Amino acid sequence: MFYDHQAFATAYQKSFAKLNASQFQGIDQILGFAQIDPEIDEDRWVAYMLATIKHECANTFTPITEFGADSYFAKYETGTTLGTRLGNTKKGDGLRFKGRGYVQITGRANYLRLGQAIGVGTAFVDRPAMVLEPATAYRIMSAGMRLGLFTGKKLATYINAVGCDYVGARRIINGQDKAIEIAAYATKFEAMLKSSRLD
Repeated sequence: MFYDHQAFATAYQKSFAKLNASQFQGIDQILGFAQIDPEIDEDRWVAYMLATIKHECANTFTPITEFGADSYFAKYETGTTLGTRLGNTKKGDGLRFKGRGYVQITGRANYLRLGQAIGVGTAFVDRPAMVLEPATAYRIMSAGMRLGLFTGKKLATYINAVGCDYVGARRIINGQDKAIEIAAYATKFEAMLKSSRLD
């Protein structure tokens, strides 16, 4: 599955807004990662991944860090209800394991689990900023969405040979928050991807 990245970017700008250099580079990287991902062979999966990134990363198309002053992350600290649910066990874990990535992972337990899932063991626990590296952030997103590692829901449940439920697919990441908006992005991305296919 290969795409003409420039044609895709041109179509994006017609449907959404002009891309700056950083946004273009981000889209270029994501398409490149998808093209060499042996587990992705479906335009609609790529479309939904792009739609998710557009929303989760505030149109930057680069892995981001959860917004907020250091004090904001006290809600994730060990001993709090949320911190306990996220597997934060040491003082400072709330800030150390704040949300990062294309699909922001949060909490010590998730950093450990996703690291193990993509074969890097405890690396994310030892060096949390690793998840901001685009290639790594892509691997986390791909594995998480395909295997149901974020919420238990998988891409194949909603986007398969039988049909395509972009609205329902939001459950892969975050319930139904902004589901209709993200589904609309995905529908546009699907058309852009199909029109820019090279193979």
